[in-house]
Amino acid sequence: MQTERFATDSARAKPPRPDTVYVVDTVVRVDTIIVIDTVVALGPAPASAVAPAPAESPSGGAQAITEDDLRYLRSRDLIVPVAGIRAETIASSFNDKRGSRRHNAIDILAPRGTPILSADEGTVAKIDTSAGGGLSLYIAGPRDRFIFYYAHLDAYRRGIAEGMRIAKGDVIGYVGTTGNAPANTPHLHFAIARADRDKRWWKGTPLDPLPLLRD
Repeated sequence: MQTERFATDSARAKPPRPDTVYVVDTVVRVDTIIVIDTVVALGPAPASAVAPAPAESPSGGAQAITEDDLRYLRSRDLIVPVAGIRAETIASSFNDKRGSRRHNAIDILAPRGTPILSADEGTVAKIDTSAGGGLSLYIAGPRDRFIFYYAHLDAYRRGIAEGMRIAKGDVIGYVGTTGNAPANTPHLHFAIARADRDKRWWKGTPLDPLPLLRD
């Protein structure tokens, strides 16, 4: 078999013989694929602009919890976020270990399908599904000062949507075991975090919700 090298115009003028491999000069344009590779390899947006896969509760916050924060939350008269459950029956578990990390939340046990109530008024910041929290909701409280996190839901309330205004006591979902919750222990994983100045729903300084709940 022969190999002949000639210009593109010649290739258009004379059809190639079946037994000949022609090396056309414009083959060098294949090299421009490298430019495309460079564009693809520019990488993701900066980490500050991308929400990471969240843990079970907002974390990593830079805002310290102050006495003024606690007074404000007490003034809100936060309700127990599971229908029919009294605050005095909820076990303290905020400081418990979950593997290598602190729980940073409380678990409120209730039968599967029990309505979950919004502990305070606010706005639905994120409807999320994750391996840890399962079906979950992040609700930003008044003035976006605090983030309320509800996880392991069996289902969301019909029609709930991001950006929706929620009143205190509104049903927002139902108790379940989605995510990493034990299949035979339906409960609500409930967390409160002090939002950072950038108001990101997945990031905040956690505080124990239990002392703040009112029946």
